[in-house]
Amino acid sequence: MKNIYSTFLIILLSISISKYAYSANDDDIYKKIDLFSEVLDKINKEYVEDINQSEVMDAAINGVLQSLDPYSAYMSPESFENMQTETSGEFGGLGIEVSMEAGVVKVISPIDGSPADEVGVKAGDYIVKINEHQVQGKTLTEAVDLMRGPVGSDIEITVRRKGVRKAIVFKITREVIKIQSVKSQKINENIGYIRLTAFNENSSSQIKKKINEFTKDKKIKGYILDLRNNPGGLLSQAIKISDFFLSNGEIVSTKSRKESENRRWFANKGDIINGKVLIVLINYGSASASEIVAGALKDNKRAILIGENTYGKGSVQSIIHLKNNGAIRLTISKYYLPSGKSISEVGITPDIEVAEGDDEFRINTEKDNQLNFAIKLLNG
Repeated sequence: MKNIYSTFLIILLSISISKYAYSANDDDIYKKIDLFSEVLDKINKEYVEDINQSEVMDAAINGVLQSLDPYSAYMSPESFENMQTETSGEFGGLGIEVSMEAGVVKVISPIDGSPADEVGVKAGDYIVKINEHQVQGKTLTEAVDLMRGPVGSDIEITVRRKGVRKAIVFKITREVIKIQSVKSQKINENIGYIRLTAFNENSSSQIKKKINEFTKDKKIKGYILDLRNNPGGLLSQAIKISDFFLSNGEIVSTKSRKESENRRWFANKGDIINGKVLIVLINYGSASASEIVAGALKDNKRAILIGENTYGKGSVQSIIHLKNNGAIRLTISKYYLPSGKSISEVGITPDIEVAEGDDEFRINTEKDNQLNFAIKLLNG
């Protein structure tokens, strides 16, 4: 058994050997591998209950990846298949984008109109309990698996919210999540309002179509681009959408371990709204690609940002397929704004800070302080 563990771990940890080879000699590396093998062997022989060796090894792989950052993770073949189903745009679940922080699941953003959004789950909430299961000590993949279930079934999650002493318990019914990435409407007959909830493959074409429709109306004097509770998505879409409103200047750059893979993107000539006033709404649920767009427009002095500081997810993850039909999500580079600042753990600060309001706040309703402020600003 020990020989089997040793052989497997040498393969497993070879992904990190190159990282340590520059800071320690080979003897130290293999001593650590042998130690890890010994610990697993002791667990297998001495632990109070029989263990599932496959699950233990999955946890070991995931532990290596999650020690790097909150966004790198291992996906078993089953988890990877579920992820591919979810990214198709229609899936069953609660409708939240999550990450792991301090041993618990942190909500990056609830999806508009999803079961989680409807009951009041908010960006920044910490999920500490799923049904009767404590989240502490579980991996992100394990926690997400607990939240999955048949459409129509109920789940109870317990969250901790900043500024609220008592834990909040939500009972949610799982539903089929349909993502409509672009919504639009005309406000007060003279404002074009566009809400972007995710950066999917067709988001830029949808936005362009909506703006072209607004452009035909000569009464439109300005635009509001709503990126609140948008957890991000495709980098290519963030670049295209930023470019719509810019005639020149840098949009974003990425820096990776390999200098040859560093890249910078610049705007092409032409502003799709012909220089009209643009206001961008952001909040703590605006992350990743949303922050790229908001940061590019702010740094190039093209838009006024209203709302709250964004999430601060400034890293690029790549999905790398594995031989067992699973995959790893690995951070390969970081985003940098035109100003040269990193988004990671800092986020984007609005030009005008406007709080969301009380716990009954909902986007684009009477209690939407941020949208109401933007409307007043556009109308002078």
